[in-house]
Amino acid sequence: MSLSRRGLLAAGGAAAGALAGAPSPATARGHGRTVRTGHGRTVRTGFERLAAEGYARLAGERVGVVTNPTGVTRDVRHIVDVMHTDERVNLVAVFGPEHGFRGTAQAGGSEGRHEDPATGLPVYDTYRTSGRDLAEIFTASGADTVLFDIQDAGARFYTYIWTLYDCMEAAALAGKRFVVLDRPNPVTGRTALGPVLDRRFASFVGREPIAQAHGMTVAELALLFNAEFLPSPVTLETVAMRGWRRSDFFDRTGLPWVPPSPNMPTPDTALVYAGTCLFEGTNLSEGRGTTRPFELLGAEGVDRHWAAAANALELPGVHLREAYFTPTFSKFQGRTVGGVQVHVHDREPFDPVRTGIALLATAKRTWSGFAWRPDHWIDKLTGSATVRTLLDAGADTDEVVGAWSRDLAAFRAVRRRHLLY
Repeated sequence: MSLSRRGLLAAGGAAAGALAGAPSPATARGHGRTVRTGHGRTVRTGFERLAAEGYARLAGERVGVVTNPTGVTRDVRHIVDVMHTDERVNLVAVFGPEHGFRGTAQAGGSEGRHEDPATGLPVYDTYRTSGRDLAEIFTASGADTVLFDIQDAGARFYTYIWTLYDCMEAAALAGKRFVVLDRPNPVTGRTALGPVLDRRFASFVGREPIAQAHGMTVAELALLFNAEFLPSPVTLETVAMRGWRRSDFFDRTGLPWVPPSPNMPTPDTALVYAGTCLFEGTNLSEGRGTTRPFELLGAEGVDRHWAAAANALELPGVHLREAYFTPTFSKFQGRTVGGVQVHVHDREPFDPVRTGIALLATAKRTWSGFAWRPDHWIDKLTGSATVRTLLDAGADTDEVVGAWSRDLAAFRAVRRRHLLY
């Protein structure tokens, strides 16, 4: 009796499906240990539910997957590797976003078109590809159904949600079914915060008018995109999680954290990212090239006065520590800079966007060398010129935050119509 490699390994895929499908209410097992969540609950991802159903939603379909290293089971096996060895799934292609399917590329890069060494599957590059060009890639792949499974970070300018948008639009153009496998918003889904994008400032860090911290999961965003923004709706199916609550931070899910990108190493990074990523639009370091990106901020010539000014504002849930660091790459590579480290001591009242604005305002006031990037990248990140022009005019944090209140209230009303949890 002879067995193919695919058949021989299918037992492992079936085991992973069983693992995905039958966790106890209070625990999850992986690598021989029991992982307990903060609420005595286990959050089951969209992929876990798909596998537990025996992939019935994919029966008779040729399947392509948009994913990256975060598309894993709770025992950290990649879903592509699992499905490839399972005879119940006809997996024909993988589509890689920014940083690539296996995650080998840095910010602003991708892996290009290649054959995956582990599975032999063709991998197509979707980064910065959209519309008809991306539709042609989906057609060339031979897939009937396109799956999406990527962990988001909860901020409008994190590019994977716009990969989602572009892939939905392209799937509609190519006549493909689109299935989104849901994962948690790591910083909760309690509410939306920050300015709402003005379409005149649309880019790959924000295509449509959503809030800077959107407070949604990727499946909820897919529903919103399909109903509110896509020129032609796609045939969409979402596979919701089980056990996730809108108040859950990532460490309460019982799920493993896989860095979604090289500079998003921990859930702590995601907690501050929606605010401190704004420093990408300045001449200060946003902490790239350190072990605490987006938590460390600074520049040559910055001293203790910045931390003192920021702490004087008594921002809820956060302390700002005077800090000095030497980035190994990116801004100020190999040079010692001064600045702050963001320490969130109470994440419940912490508002990352307000904190980011306060840090911009105090940096501008206490350091004479402060400057915006010449290309006004800050306008792309905040979604309009309002934040920049108000800060340049000397506005304080309350004035800047108040400027987006009406647009934010309108977005929150739209958002509510598409929540799953």
